[in-house]
Formats: sequence, structure tokens, C-alpha cells
Amino acid sequence: MSERVIELTGYRTGYEGVVVVNDIDLHVDAGEIVALLGPNGAGKSTTLLGISGLLPTLAGTALVNGHPVDTRRPHRSARDGVAHVPEDRGLLPTLTVAENLRLGRRGHKDAEAEVLDLFPALTRLLDRRAGLLSGGEQQMLSLARALVSRPKVLLIDEMSLGLAPLIVQSLVTKVGEIAASSGVGVLMVEQHVHMALSVADRAYAMSKGRIVLQGTAAELAERSDLLTAGYLGGLDELADGNAPSAAETGA
Repeated sequence: MSERVIELTGYRTGYEGVVVVNDIDLHVDAGEIVALLGPNGAGKSTTLLGISGLLPTLAGTALVNGHPVDTRRPHRSARDGVAHVPEDRGLLPTLTVAENLRLGRRGHKDAEAEVLDLFPALTRLLDRRAGLLSGGEQQMLSLARALVSRPKVLLIDEMSLGLAPLIVQSLVTKVGEIAASSGVGVLMVEQHVHMALSVADRAYAMSKGRIVLQGTAAELAERSDLLTAGYLGGLDELADGNAPSAAETGA
């Protein structure tokens, strides 16, 4: 049985005591890619912030690598092997590519060479400031900086934002290779449903802060019409009722 690297049970989190993510159950195993789908405002990014320890656990449990998330000392999440690629990419624009990578290294001396093998295009950009990179180059650097810490858990928020489809497909493929080769567990928030499901092992769909669909990527791909409609509010009816599996909804 694979090691479980993320496990949320009856989990609630939000901002200043206001619940945004409500009673969700979700898990990710080592070496597995799990897609978290749903419209804007569904609670996807909030879920990632909670797993990173940046938001409080208001109810339920949040375990990462078998340990409760320490929301009082969120820096411990990074020490426990969590790497978070935020929607805004989280780079320091005035620092060079090499300097951004060194910030994420956490003592792993060989890690920079490893990530440059994964993203060879960054090698010729090491002396360039991150703010001068193209969108695709910035996203490569953001992923590389996360991986240079040799994480056990990789959280990726909207990797495709503002990028051309061909670049996104290349990055998604690279994420699949990374999970397979390193055993890192990946939880990926993504609005490009078909692209996310093409690389994911399993997926969850959220609406109104709740999990409303879940299943294998193949099962949810058969409901891609509902998932796509979900971005226009089509998942709201499910959010107002129970949270069935893909099989229970006819996938």
C-alpha cells in the first residue's frame, strides 16, 4: 500500500473564522497526482493554503506525511516536505534564476543540478532576473524552486494561468514525470479540466467549499461535460446536496 502523504478528514478552513472549505475528505498518496477541479471561489486555493499551514484548521484533521499540519508555525510544513507553487508563482523578481533556486535549496547541495536536468532551458537563464523571464520560463522556475527542496508533497495552484496551451502541456507532462520518478505526491489545482485529467490518477471537483465529485481521472473524464459546466455554476446543485462519487453519479 502506498504511503499517504496528505489526508484531510472532515476538514474545514477559511479566513478570520469564516468557513470557506467545509467538511471535506481528501487524500493523496506518494507518487500520485490528484487534480482538484472546480470554478473560481470553490475553495481550491484555500485548501492548498490550509495544507501548507497558512490557514487555520477550523474543524476536522489535516495530516501531511502522517503529522498534523502546524498552523501556528507554518514554516514547519516546508521542513516536513511540503512545497507550494502558488498561483502568482511566488518568485522574487529582482533576484536571478540562480538566486531564486538557492533560496529553495534547504541544504540539498546536489538538488540544483537535478532540477536543471529536469528543466534544461533554465541553465542559460541562471544570471537573468526572474522578473525578466517569460511566463512559461517563470512557471518553470517556480516548479524548479519547489523541487529543489526535494519535497514529499507538491502543491500546484493554477499552473496554466496566462500560458499558451503548448507550454502548459509540456509542464503538465513534466509534472507526471516528476511524480513517477521521485515519488512525490502532487495535488494540482487546475481549470483546464481535460489537461489536468490527462495526467492525474484521481480527481476531486469542488463547489461552494465542498467536494461534490470524486473518482479516478478516467471516471471524471466521462463526466467532463458536467465538470466543464461547473465553471459556469453547473456543480452548484451537487454542492447543495450530498457529495457522490463519480460512479454514483453515472460516470
